[in-house]
Amino acid sequence: MNASVPRVASDELRAFAARALQAAGLSAEQAVDAARLMVEADVRGSDTHGIIRLPLNVRRIRAGGINPKPNIRVVSERSSAALVDGDNAIGHLVMKHAAEVAIEKAKKTGASWVGARMSNHAGAGSLYATMPLAHDMIGLYFAVGGSNYLPPWGGREALLGTNPVAIAVPAGEEFPIVLDMAPTVTSFGKVRLKMQRGEPMPEGWMIDRDGNPLTDAKRAANEGLLLPIGDYKGYGLAMMIGILAGTLNRAAFGRDVVNMNAGPDEITNTGHAIAAVSVETFCPVADFKHAVDQVVRDMRSVERIPGVDRIYVPGEQSALKAQERAAHGIPMPKPLKDSLDAVARDLNIDPL
Repeated sequence: MNASVPRVASDELRAFAARALQAAGLSAEQAVDAARLMVEADVRGSDTHGIIRLPLNVRRIRAGGINPKPNIRVVSERSSAALVDGDNAIGHLVMKHAAEVAIEKAKKTGASWVGARMSNHAGAGSLYATMPLAHDMIGLYFAVGGSNYLPPWGGREALLGTNPVAIAVPAGEEFPIVLDMAPTVTSFGKVRLKMQRGEPMPEGWMIDRDGNPLTDAKRAANEGLLLPIGDYKGYGLAMMIGILAGTLNRAAFGRDVVNMNAGPDEITNTGHAIAAVSVETFCPVADFKHAVDQVVRDMRSVERIPGVDRIYVPGEQSALKAQERAAHGIPMPKPLKDSLDAVARDLNIDPL
């Protein structure tokens, strides 16, 4: 824990985000729901997908890029599948609704798949993949990234976003296993965080349009291309996620993607998908959770290479960070605090 960075209690941050979203035009209930999900990303350590996105969301709501009074609804469905139209709502509300639909369907059929269109950026994918856990279900989440920064393998035109995949698996005594990743070496949110802090990027995150390493975060937005994980494999994964979350739902993908940072009044038609799988359809829940616990312990107990103090499984560090931040608060660096203070002034609400 860096003692030099001020901390803010999560309850205080949620209350501020709810005040801001309501002042921007959301109903009181929807503002509270969106604020809770937004701040939950910070609690889990996804600082690039949490409260740092509040200023952009407020700008987009006020400019007409996000609908503050949406009618989020199912427009097509079968017994185990559905399509949700978000009516251009803030993405957190759209995906909360889609996850709830998926869970209810999986209770009846054992497994479900729900797509969403006419949405916006929804924050961290783990927020939604973990929702089925409370019902002894496995959750899977896919989305089209809010901006294109990844080219097809070998190309110099960015036609793909940091299209994320998140998978959450319930455990017994151990933390749930939660994988939340982009098919790129890093998310553009982390690049943006480097911009905000005036820090250079590590070599290997981005290249310029001639294929040279790019470490100057200030040049990233106009000149940078993100690198995929596993070379051509990451490119292929990003493309398939985009088809599942975008094309299948008649949401934007490829050249149709609108950069959510370019114009606050632009409609993005962001696409998502979520699946819920009931464990008891395949295995007694207690047996499955016990087996998952054993998998975690097997991974953790392997002999380590020199210099490695501990082996983690996906989601474990986020769970530990959530415990630490529940006790000590969420870090609030000065650039982030300044941006939130500006939101408070613009909306004429009480600051943090």
